[in-house]
Amino acid sequence: MLKTFAKGGIHPPENKFSADKKVERLPIPKKVSVPVSQHIGAPSKVIVKKGDIVKTGQLIAEQSGFVSANIHSPVSGKVFKIDLVTDTSGYRHQAIIINVEGDEWDEKIDRSEELKKDFDLTSEEIIKKIQEAGIVGLGGATFPSHIKLMPPKGMKSEVLIINGVECEPYLTSDHRLMLEKAEEMLVGIKILMKALNVKKAIIGIENNKEDAIEHINSFLKDYSGVEVVPLKVQYPQGGEKQLIKSVINREVPSGELPISVGAVVHNVGTAYAVYEAVQKNKPLFERVVTITGKSLKNPANYLVRFGTPISNLIDVAGGLPEDTGKIIGGGPMMGKALNTTEVPVAKGTSGILILPKEESKRREVKPCIRCAKCIEVCPMGLEPYLLMTLAEKAMHERSEKEDVMDCIECGSCSYTCPSDRPLLDYIRLGKIQVGAMRRAKSMK
Repeated sequence: MLKTFAKGGIHPPENKFSADKKVERLPIPKKVSVPVSQHIGAPSKVIVKKGDIVKTGQLIAEQSGFVSANIHSPVSGKVFKIDLVTDTSGYRHQAIIINVEGDEWDEKIDRSEELKKDFDLTSEEIIKKIQEAGIVGLGGATFPSHIKLMPPKGMKSEVLIINGVECEPYLTSDHRLMLEKAEEMLVGIKILMKALNVKKAIIGIENNKEDAIEHINSFLKDYSGVEVVPLKVQYPQGGEKQLIKSVINREVPSGELPISVGAVVHNVGTAYAVYEAVQKNKPLFERVVTITGKSLKNPANYLVRFGTPISNLIDVAGGLPEDTGKIIGGGPMMGKALNTTEVPVAKGTSGILILPKEESKRREVKPCIRCAKCIEVCPMGLEPYLLMTLAEKAMHERSEKEDVMDCIECGSCSYTCPSDRPLLDYIRLGKIQVGAMRRAKSMK
């Protein structure tokens, strides 16, 4: 019997139209807009100025706090200006705009295709390289990866869990990476194991990716301590807490981090980026992005430089279909609608989804019928109908008591609600309200 997590979950239509499309390299645009906040935490500090000549892979913005990450130029050329641009959040934030001139890479980067398996670095040296390379979680959370490799005092990592679930409908970038860069990813996993000083790593992959499971298993004889665990297809199994429950049957307590149960979770894309950083001296300045949709002519997977406008991806996929209703950054469950096609690809951009009008309409909100379906599907064991009411009535203390901050914003409640109530929208509002309340209390 296939493993999965215990509470809730749903199985929406998978719609993996681009699963069989090999990764292609997207042509470099004439101009890129590189946001300085591509991660959770403090925005990076710009260290270049207008008129500077930069190379591909050169540091252009450095981390500005403990939770922050370096930013490297994804292109070579001249800095046109430092300005505000609309990013995936929908707001205007600082970005470094570069006019592209050729593609001259930093001399330290090894551009060969040769697999480099051997490494002889200490844990501290590995963590430093990952930090310098600006690597963040590529599964969507964008938490700076080096911090996860430094457990708090009194806590110890016992197992490294690699997230190959990709449970969001439509998205296939991780699937293709596992098929096309399996050994590089496995070397990256061994590097992460050395950094954490653990002897065991588990790759969790849902059973709808049998080709990836079989492909990775074919290499494991050369990678001791690493195993693949096939999982039942169940959304949102890609959530850290759900994945930990699925593969090692440990439950992360409310308000705690995975390290509290001895686990550290990294995405397959992050493991590949670690390989490139440690073995090839290549910073994180590009990633695989899925461009997809039911009406799109050419759903595909592309290796894209950060700062590239998503309009370039849409163009190579055949342009916007006539029935386009929304453009989503990410998948349909946790992604966010974008208000312009000039939004730049960033570290957290796993996919661009073009939704048809019929599927992107907001239906009329009807009264709650107390069916409890939202409770049944909540993977965190919360009561979404109640949390929505509390947010509507601005009952912040009660929302906090009902563990609103434990919500992982998976959208399962809204998906399953027969009354089309915007449960997740209001729960997000409730989390903002409670977060503001906590900050206000801490400043007194």
